[in-house]
Amino acid sequence: MPGLAIDLDIYPDEAALLEALKSGDKYACACMIKHHGSQMYAVALRIVGDSDEAEEVVQEAFISACKKVDTFEGRSKLSTWLYRITTNAALMRLRRQRGDTISLDEPQLMEDGDLLPRQLGDWQVEPSEEALTSELRQVMEEAVQDLNPTLRAAFVLRDIQGLNTEEAAAALEISESALKVRLHRARLQLRESLAGYLAGHQEEMTP
Repeated sequence: MPGLAIDLDIYPDEAALLEALKSGDKYACACMIKHHGSQMYAVALRIVGDSDEAEEVVQEAFISACKKVDTFEGRSKLSTWLYRITTNAALMRLRRQRGDTISLDEPQLMEDGDLLPRQLGDWQVEPSEEALTSELRQVMEEAVQDLNPTLRAAFVLRDIQGLNTEEAAAALEISESALKVRLHRARLQLRESLAGYLAGHQEEMTP
């Protein structure tokens, strides 16, 4: 928010920030944007797959958050609540654009150890150059975008953003068991998508 001649870190803790937000303090909204905007954008971008769309999703999410802050009861972290709003906004945008039917049915959990390629397990919000080559990153980005939106959201929150199971489930408003099912399916699909690339890469590296 340009033109604000104020220290945006004036709120000593989350409780103080929430109190200010609920009182309609515009500087509190600016503080919320400052501290949570980049992570919300990262979530939106991974789900919608387009930077311009992601920016619009984040704007919608912040507007919604400021309007609905009185409904936040503090049973989860503020960041978890914002992730929930961002994820919902991103999924709704996909639904409007593509006519996707986003199923909330819980499939049967398959018996599998969720063994991931090491490179996939290392993929975080800001992966180091050592962990991923640009080529592999592109392959993985495409594989994530190929996921069903609900599976993609679960994978983004848990395995990319690094939320724990409880936080990710709360952000998606589903049970922890449902989250594990979605993660399992997402990881299986990603593992299958990356298997060919990784096998080919191994062959190239073998003398």
